[in-house]
Amino acid sequence: MRHLRSPRIAGLLAGATCLVSIAVPAFAETAGASAGEVTGTKMASHPDWFKESFLDIAEDVDEAAGDGKHVILFLEMNGCPYCYKMIEENFEGAPYRDFIQEKFDVIALNVRGDREVALDADTSLSEKALADQLGVTYTPTVVFLGENNTPVARINGYRNVENFKQVLDYVAEQAYAEQTLGAYLDTRKAAGGYAFRDHPQIREMDDLSAVGDKPLALLFEDSACVACDALHDGHLADDAVETALQDFVVVRLDALSEAAITAPDGTQTTPKQLAADLGVTYRPTFVLFDGGKEIARIESMLYRYHFVGLLEYVGQRHYEAYPDSPFDYINAKTAELTAAGKDVSISDE
Repeated sequence: MRHLRSPRIAGLLAGATCLVSIAVPAFAETAGASAGEVTGTKMASHPDWFKESFLDIAEDVDEAAGDGKHVILFLEMNGCPYCYKMIEENFEGAPYRDFIQEKFDVIALNVRGDREVALDADTSLSEKALADQLGVTYTPTVVFLGENNTPVARINGYRNVENFKQVLDYVAEQAYAEQTLGAYLDTRKAAGGYAFRDHPQIREMDDLSAVGDKPLALLFEDSACVACDALHDGHLADDAVETALQDFVVVRLDALSEAAITAPDGTQTTPKQLAADLGVTYRPTFVLFDGGKEIARIESMLYRYHFVGLLEYVGQRHYEAYPDSPFDYINAKTAELTAAGKDVSISDE
């Protein structure tokens, strides 16, 4: 089996780079944790209209293009509660389910699977090797392929029904030929639905390079945010989250603002341009910096345990010991807790 990085793979990796980290973790099993129990895993059943692919992706793309469709690669993991939620709400139970079937062929891939995937004539590799080459750290990861078998959009993690429909529209309309996903989503926003909320840990700063020795938690919101109230009423009102945020300088930016600011790396910019440069397409998004460099981000719904774990990963600088993935740290934390006889719930539902 060949493990080659074709131009198409390079394109997919470029998509991973601009959406550099996070939203939803690839759920990981914790080895050796016998005393405590990990709860909250959920197994999803695919809708019967998901494509039964022979995993020749170029052929799948050609067939889809012939029918006026795009291919969706839905990269998931067994037991992942976020994958379960997205399949149940965004595919099986969505009000636009017929639209998906009309406009897309959906192919499910297991990021820990061993099935062979042929991306094109030159590139064949296992599902897990593909996930590794794509930089998939969080599940679900959803990659949309255009008629040339190249990525036209990518989202990392669960998106609510309304937000996911906007991404589907972006691809189905082939708006990617003219503008980025972030720019497209901004044009669809109806300002005024959300009023920025106070929080004792959120500061106002124009110079984001002047945070001193602390990591920076940069929160992007805007007046059209549909999930920001839930963030404030939920995670930001929780004691464990408040404790984790004490390690940061927390700054909120209006992602649609044209006000002059200094970026974490010292360059002059605006919140709107910084959001575009970082590839922020979802609100609310936390981008977590240390030393002026992005370490990780939270760009979609996370349950409390993973949300706190991501903050600890950067705020307590666990990334220095676990540089490959924040979930290496979270898995180590889980193993320590369960070994001490404590149960860990990875889901809030």
